[in-house]
Amino acid sequence: MVSMFKSVRVADAVCVTAPDGSLVDILASCGRGSMARFSLEPGLTSKAVRHKTVEELWYFVAGRGEIWLSDGANEETIEVYPGLSLSIPGGTSFQFRSTGDTLLQAIGVTMPPWPGMEEAESVNGKW
Repeated sequence: MVSMFKSVRVADAVCVTAPDGSLVDILASCGRGSMARFSLEPGLTSKAVRHKTVEELWYFVAGRGEIWLSDGANEETIEVYPGLSLSIPGGTSFQFRSTGDTLLQAIGVTMPPWPGMEEAESVNGKW
């Protein structure tokens, strides 16, 4: 019997390197969205990117850091830590960095589902 419900244990997830340089564990997905866990080692900074067609919701689960967001008219740098959630609207440039002494990790949901690596385009970032 084939299940229409998808489940993925983090320990069994496929891990890839994102266009921004962070490590990404590919988690469950469905027709309208996909989920992943993003990780960045202490002291590292991601490359700045902008997504062409998707928007994201992030929930931080470990570590400490900062994320820079810019839509061209508005710019903000937010301190990130476990328990914080934030949105990354479509077309927003962003970059994040791990400033603590442990791995920075966030669970992210992408809507629509992540279409592939060509979705992210490099931009000039803050760091």
